[in-house]
Amino acid sequence: MTKGMRRASEMEGEAAPTWLSFLSSPSASSPSSTSATHSLLLAGIKSGLQNECQGGLPSGPLGERRGWGGWWWAREVMPWAPAHRGQGPDTLPPTFVHYLWAINQASNSPPHLLLSPAPLPAQDWVEPVPYKWWPGGSRANYNRQPVGPEGGSAGRRQRCPQFSSMAPSAWAFCWLLGGLLPHGGNSGPSLGLSMPRLRLSYEDLLSTNRSAVFLGPRGSVNLQAMYLDEYRERLFLGGLDAVYSLRLNQAWPDPREVLWPPQPGQREECARSGKDPLTECANFVRVLQPHNRTHLLACGTGAFRPVCTLISVGYRGEHVLHLEPGSVESGRGRCPYDPNHPFASTFVGREQYTGLTVDFLGQEPTIFRSGGHRPALSSNPDQSLLHDPRFVMAARIPENSDHDNDKVYFFFTETVPSLDGDSSHVTVSRVGRVCMNDVGGQRVLVNRWSTFLKARLVCSVPGPGRAETHFDQLEDVFLLWPKPGKSLEVYALFSTISAVFQGFAVCVYHMADIWEVFNGPFAHQDGPQYQWRPYEGKVPFPRPGVCPSKMTSRPGRSFGSTRDYPDEVLRFTRAHPVMFRPVRPRLGRPVLVKTHLAQKLRQIVVDRVEAEDGTYDVIFLGTDSGSVLKVIALQEGASANPEEVVLEELQVFKVPTPITEMEISVKRQMLYVVSRLGVAQLRLHQCETYGTACVECCLARDPYCAWDGASCTHYRPNLGKRRSRRQDIRHGNPALQCLDQSQEEETVGLAAATTVYGTEHNSTLLECLPKFPQAAVRWLLQRPGEEGPDQVKTDERVLHTERGLLFRRLSRFDVGIYTCTSLEHGFSQTVVRLALVVIVASQLDSLFPPEPRPEELPARGGLASAPPKTWYKDILQLTSFTSLPQVDEYCGRVWCRGTAECSGSFRSRSQGKQAKGKSWARLELGKRVKSRVQAEHNRTPREVEAT
Repeated sequence: MTKGMRRASEMEGEAAPTWLSFLSSPSASSPSSTSATHSLLLAGIKSGLQNECQGGLPSGPLGERRGWGGWWWAREVMPWAPAHRGQGPDTLPPTFVHYLWAINQASNSPPHLLLSPAPLPAQDWVEPVPYKWWPGGSRANYNRQPVGPEGGSAGRRQRCPQFSSMAPSAWAFCWLLGGLLPHGGNSGPSLGLSMPRLRLSYEDLLSTNRSAVFLGPRGSVNLQAMYLDEYRERLFLGGLDAVYSLRLNQAWPDPREVLWPPQPGQREECARSGKDPLTECANFVRVLQPHNRTHLLACGTGAFRPVCTLISVGYRGEHVLHLEPGSVESGRGRCPYDPNHPFASTFVGREQYTGLTVDFLGQEPTIFRSGGHRPALSSNPDQSLLHDPRFVMAARIPENSDHDNDKVYFFFTETVPSLDGDSSHVTVSRVGRVCMNDVGGQRVLVNRWSTFLKARLVCSVPGPGRAETHFDQLEDVFLLWPKPGKSLEVYALFSTISAVFQGFAVCVYHMADIWEVFNGPFAHQDGPQYQWRPYEGKVPFPRPGVCPSKMTSRPGRSFGSTRDYPDEVLRFTRAHPVMFRPVRPRLGRPVLVKTHLAQKLRQIVVDRVEAEDGTYDVIFLGTDSGSVLKVIALQEGASANPEEVVLEELQVFKVPTPITEMEISVKRQMLYVVSRLGVAQLRLHQCETYGTACVECCLARDPYCAWDGASCTHYRPNLGKRRSRRQDIRHGNPALQCLDQSQEEETVGLAAATTVYGTEHNSTLLECLPKFPQAAVRWLLQRPGEEGPDQVKTDERVLHTERGLLFRRLSRFDVGIYTCTSLEHGFSQTVVRLALVVIVASQLDSLFPPEPRPEELPARGGLASAPPKTWYKDILQLTSFTSLPQVDEYCGRVWCRGTAECSGSFRSRSQGKQAKGKSWARLELGKRVKSRVQAEHNRTPREVEAT
């Protein structure tokens, strides 16, 4: 199964302005959380800054909150936007702090803040101006309902700064007023960054035989296309001036290559036209599709002159690869000119359906049908059907058993003008379709598509007051083909990237819902500045957009072809190509939302896996850093928020590089990942990496894996029900699954405690690192003489950190046995037990000699008046240190450094010329006093005052 030949966008997003600074920390959310904790936090750098706030802005810090980004003051703020209405620009504070919503699951996670000392210009405060779009052409759209077909909004208008000329602080302030991001306890899926249970590096994948990577015979392939042929058990790749053939084995044995450079003279002509000779003036192979049982059709850019040819690949079992002489033809309409322009393509029989730009400059987008015995067909460029489209995917999707109703669907994004009367534009995602038996009209739309319709795809996080956070940049689409009798599901990956907010969402659409939208009302607009509304007039027959079939026939008149359609039908189709209602996702919200990621998500594939307790969709997400995320989203009910479980993060390529295409082989249980550097064959699962115990296997919650009584292995439902198969994906409860597997809960006191020493008034860290980051950590303290342990209470002096329990200033009363336990899904186990011994300051004071005053220092070369006090020996004896002779000799070497007599004595000792038991204490006092006094004078103090 293929997703269609297309190239993922490499949009890097807008760079954040220099006046922005982000304060954030890793989320500490538990995977068992069922709702996000959304808090609106206003932060100030100084209390004086807060006091400047006037009008609707609250002033003065009310609470203190700690985070790893430093100390800041924060307070819970009630919605205060209405309180500011009606006040003029003179009441605005000269300085204020912008914010982002704290969309973290755990309430103890620091918020994400935007800090700016920039004032709000009074001249930019106007009334009224819509708040819909980010400035600078950003593609993050936050609309209110109802959503129009072209991205319009009927929401109320706020008193906001004018986006065209306002300062950064002003539009952030406007965003704050609009309440654009959702809040509330259960308004959407879990947000934030969940930690993967396993992180496997490139070396880990190779060493465990999890992956195999092909980087080309010369180390530079610049791959642009992939075709997975499971019938021939081969993988075909299109790259820079070459086509490759690989056998579907783990080690990629005997790869084949056929060179296909541009036609003679075309490379030079391309360079003369102003294109880059190295990155553009070559033949980038971007289309690979089967032509017949022995040949593939390959198309490439041909150094900005698209070209196609046939490649012989032989029959099944043969490993043949060579170009067919004489089969080269023009590829215009089949392959884009530019190797960097996105496009989508699919083949139905001998015919190719392609969404692309068909000119040298890349300014004429069209949907093109070529090949086969019928004349070529394209969209009318004068219709303005496509507004700066970015095609993502194309596929044939049958609607019913009548093949006359079969259609080809295109998924793409458009940049359309805003309906608010200004020069701004909005990005919307679309699904469009054309009938496969469309041949154009007889007098209207001749050789043009006469059945093309399109509808908007909406992927948004709902919030209160009908406000929604929209993800409108379509990145990738995957079609999950169901069992017979079930509806096809469309998995779509969206993004919204701007200077202040970056997020990704996965929405799932039922194909039946898409069909219902196309059968609904058409969108109508009375003029360019008018709002979209449903068309209420008479719709001609046959209904515009339907395919000629038995359903379009009437007694006495049949419509066997689109050329038989009345001109009235074709004119209506040309005037009303957009459906009024948008397509909404399953359950009305995304199944997965990721915000503030270090990398961008670019590709998606899905595998439906049958587990012991149900069926789960495992989502594989390709990033722009060469890694793959393996995720499942658990849904308890129609009203519950999905729970996100990140199973693995796999670094597929050694060098960070964007993943441009992914294909999955359910039959072989493999994932094929393509980047410009090469291709990787990756196993979907490797269950033994989760651990060797039943508890670890059950807590992993991987639908591919189950405990078989001896190890964590691949779960195969067709092997029958076995009592020893332990698996609980939905709840991950090892207490029920592993009771009889010798995995009883550890009790405090069974494990031996490790002694840790600390000095009073100094800082000490008790380290505790659970095996998996999802586990919650709890510390228990058993004090001397007390019966049972108590839970450690944290405060300003004792802090919980990612690496353990930190004492900023150790007290003599902190002595005791500390037990670190990890808790995950109700299962608790001891990670480490530490016995803390505190050396009180009075003991150290009696051991340390007082620092000599400058007037008491002996003259150069003089003798000390007192014998040396080797204080470090006393400390080592207190701590029962067993290597005192070695430490004694080391300290002697350090303090004697630079003295000729000492150096000679240690040198002779190492050569065996001195007695074996001779030590530093027996050296003549006058020969070492200078070094000893100087060392004690420069010694780091053993007592650190609290700061």
